[in-house]
Amino acid sequence: MHIVILQYKYKTMGATKTDHFTGNQNELAVLAKALGHPARIAIMEYLLKVDTCICGDIVNELPLSQPTVSQHLKELKNAGLIKGSIDGNSICYCINEPGLEKIKGFFEHITAHLEKKRNECC
Repeated sequence: MHIVILQYKYKTMGATKTDHFTGNQNELAVLAKALGHPARIAIMEYLLKVDTCICGDIVNELPLSQPTVSQHLKELKNAGLIKGSIDGNSICYCINEPGLEKIKGFFEHITAHLEKKRNECC
């Protein structure tokens, strides 16, 4: 009986929390987590406003140190919300449209569902 318990523990330890959800659900969670900080929202808003690839200007726009801004940029890039290209000694960033399309699709799905239920009681 002791061996059966150990085997069961071993099998369940291999599964992660994300294994129980669809790829789409996990991907949306990564995107939402990346947007879950006000500095990252500010970065996204700035990139949308300037509508071009920018290199060093982001640090000047935020009340944060350069290393902190770099960490936030890394999180946004890893999530697929922004993309960067090397230009000399700096990296230029811009919006990664496919990442935003995934978020847009999710909220369009929610909106369509709410439109159908508009006159129904919760």
